[in-house]
Amino acid sequence: MESKTKIVVLRTKELIYTGIFLVLGIILILVLIFMFTQGKTKETIASATTYIPGVYSSPITLGSSSFNVEVTVDQNHVTNVSLENLDETVETMYPLLKPSVAEINEKLQTANSIEQVEFTADSQYTHTILTQAIKNALEKAKK
Repeated sequence: MESKTKIVVLRTKELIYTGIFLVLGIILILVLIFMFTQGKTKETIASATTYIPGVYSSPITLGSSSFNVEVTVDQNHVTNVSLENLDETVETMYPLLKPSVAEINEKLQTANSIEQVEFTADSQYTHTILTQAIKNALEKAKK
């Protein structure tokens, strides 16, 4: 039984390239794991938002008239949304403002945040303007 000896020749360049690619692969896997685990913790933090209780306002300008959207919050959620300094001409020109605020107040009783409130398509733009003003007021209320 003769044994045949095989000699394997490894080049230093190939070993270095293989090592570099292994290290880069491991780093890529770690970065991906880190990215996906961080997203879950941010969602839980965002859902547990607390506010400084009080009344906060955000201005809205429609045409040449402006009025305020006042948002009343307690520690965990929005309790009331109202329109203040609403001129009669603005109310006449934009008749969906008051019904939209009433609808938002009604839906906020069951929803936890303004992002969870879904609106109908018939007053979509009015709701968008009001929602943005509510979000601006809530930014002032965050701890």
